[in-house]
Amino acid sequence: MSHPSNFAIEVPDSLIQRAKRGDGTAFEQIYRRFERPVYTLALRLCGQPSEAQDVLQDAMLKAMTRIGDFKGHSPFWGWLRQIAVNEALMRLRRSAKGFKEDDVYEAELPDTATLLPLRAAEAGQLLDALRTLPPVTRSVLWLYHAEGFTHEEIAGQMGKTVSFSKSQLARGTRKLRESLAIDIPAGTRI
Repeated sequence: MSHPSNFAIEVPDSLIQRAKRGDGTAFEQIYRRFERPVYTLALRLCGQPSEAQDVLQDAMLKAMTRIGDFKGHSPFWGWLRQIAVNEALMRLRRSAKGFKEDDVYEAELPDTATLLPLRAAEAGQLLDALRTLPPVTRSVLWLYHAEGFTHEEIAGQMGKTVSFSKSQLARGTRKLRESLAIDIPAGTRI
């Protein structure tokens, strides 16, 4: 089970309408509401503060220039989150280490719900362990567990298969468990 995204911030329709009319103050208010969630998402996906800052700026600029495309059929935060994810993944694709990671698939994948790192792991240790993962693996873990994306959505975003997403999740979870020295019950496959 995933928890609600940090992006799940309600934005009054009047504020969105003002931003659509070009009101800079309205867009600044939107920027301030979403600055931290966009940066955090970008940092988790890209792994570098400077990259995350660039993604934040690019995503917010794109949102500002395309706010007229927002039709209101879904929450504004979901629309903006998608822009941020797209910007971060584009940056990963352009990087030398991006999506060139070996696409190794595992024959039998375990139920990922049972593989989450124990809640007893301190947040700082978890973040340090996440930083050691390859960018693609870290991105899949973050999108799946923190942002609540499905494997189908992740695969579509990355231009990969559902098996790729599941495999990256299983491999990343195993590496996190090893890095955090979390005991795995006997007989559990990861």
